[in-house]
Amino acid sequence: MTIRLPGVGGELRTYVPRTEPLAPTAGAPFTSRTVFSAAHVVADPYADTTPDSPAAVDWDATLAFRRHLWSHGLGVAEAMDTAQRGMGLDWAGAAELIRRSAAEAKAVGGRIACGVGTDQIAGGTPAEVRAAYEEQLALVEESGAQAILMASRALAAAAAGPEDYLEVYGHLLRQATEPVILHWLGPMFDPALEGYWGSSDLDAATDTFLEVIAAHPDKVDGIKVSLLDARREIELRRRLPQGVRCYTGDDFNYPELIAGDEKGFSHALLGIFDPLGPLAAQAVRVLDTGDVKGFRELLDPTVDLSRHLFQPPTRFYKTGVVFLAWLAGHQGHFTMVGGLQSARSLPHLAKAYELADGLGLFPKPELAEARMKTLLSLYGVSR
Repeated sequence: MTIRLPGVGGELRTYVPRTEPLAPTAGAPFTSRTVFSAAHVVADPYADTTPDSPAAVDWDATLAFRRHLWSHGLGVAEAMDTAQRGMGLDWAGAAELIRRSAAEAKAVGGRIACGVGTDQIAGGTPAEVRAAYEEQLALVEESGAQAILMASRALAAAAAGPEDYLEVYGHLLRQATEPVILHWLGPMFDPALEGYWGSSDLDAATDTFLEVIAAHPDKVDGIKVSLLDARREIELRRRLPQGVRCYTGDDFNYPELIAGDEKGFSHALLGIFDPLGPLAAQAVRVLDTGDVKGFRELLDPTVDLSRHLFQPPTRFYKTGVVFLAWLAGHQGHFTMVGGLQSARSLPHLAKAYELADGLGLFPKPELAEARMKTLLSLYGVSR
């Protein structure tokens, strides 16, 4: 098997795919880390939609992918950025996704946490933002899932300063029935979140974030940090109250953050664990034995792929995630809600294929190769 892959500028190089994939097997539940994969949604390719119309979701394929993640012991972080919240999936679609996935999790015994946001409104006052949060929090709690309080574009626009964040989040935490995960998503993932927590100065923003947690430590299970800054995450997790976890969302530096140091470690809630699911699970089980070196040997080689998928504009990483799911056979097409399959270039996708194949991520390498060649032919690349 050989395939000619295009680079930037159109030059072709010959690549020889590997013939044997990795074969990780399911095992016992994790003991040393709590690990969530932020999962993508599978679009319905037969729906007559446009990029700005409501999302059409293939529910059977979407839920099947979640069962795949659960089968390897991973938790599912549902209706998050990876599921295209605010980038193709509106609140009505997210609400249906939460209901269906939470019911499926209950049926198969899978762990699930769901995103609570404010995307049913485009803007408003802090009080209106709080009401939007409350509506979504009620739905997630009624579904039986753990709540993840996501960063809100509407709050970023409405807040006059840190005091508005303290008031809105304080109110939500007081009324939450179970401890939640707080999510700090950086502007590299969503430019509308610039200045979150009331300041573009990250030190000042961190102080406000920690003030929210310190006021309600019994209502905060943990924090999910997606700033792509390992040093800042380490410093932040060392300042957390006892019992509050740090879930890394750093898709650039996750192996070292999960491995930790003498002062602590991060758990994980990662978009890259969507395509890496089985391999990530295998690595965490090695870490459960205390073998940090073996954990790093498995996970460190995946960083090149992750950095490639999450390269700027980082918010378009979802295209690579869904592309790899198609190549791996988890879905029968490369179509995304909102038409986002067009958000990355052919050379970018070709490199993603090469890196993922080199890691052995495709259960059937010959299927991945055939689908890659199909895509290349659609772009006019001669075989």
